[in-house]
Amino acid sequence: MVACERQLLGLALACIGLLGSIISCALPTWRIMTAFKDYEMLLSIVEGLWKRCAILPTGQTQCMGYGYIPLPEDMKAARGLIIIAIIIEVLGILLGVAGRNFMNFVPDERQRSKMALTSGIAFLIAGFFFLIPVSWTTNTINDHIHPTQSTYGLSNVLFKNMEL
Repeated sequence: MVACERQLLGLALACIGLLGSIISCALPTWRIMTAFKDYEMLLSIVEGLWKRCAILPTGQTQCMGYGYIPLPEDMKAARGLIIIAIIIEVLGILLGVAGRNFMNFVPDERQRSKMALTSGIAFLIAGFFFLIPVSWTTNTINDHIHPTQSTYGLSNVLFKNMEL
């Protein structure tokens, strides 16, 4: 019975991880650039995987997709890698459900254990596919910090992804 509870806990954590991946992919706050002049904020630009938003000092937000402005190379790679990671996570969940001891999709115990192992390996691969763009974007932000005119900052999405 302990094994079934552990498997259910693993499957629940996998579903939470998939939800977090989808939210991180959808949020427009991967990179934040704030422009200052005489210690007064002029503009804040928030970049995500799908759109770029400008936040004015009045609090007004204007967003546009990347159809009009070029998408940075690291964001192009991040888009692809994160979508691949989400697909691998979905396949891992499906394999995990089919390979659990309390389900009878596969009657052979040996095949079920192989499916459960493959599910775990799929989650590890998806984690690496998610870690690569987060690390790359963080490195790009750290390389482009210019304290004179504007500052780049890590966004909440990157902090949450690093915690996972």
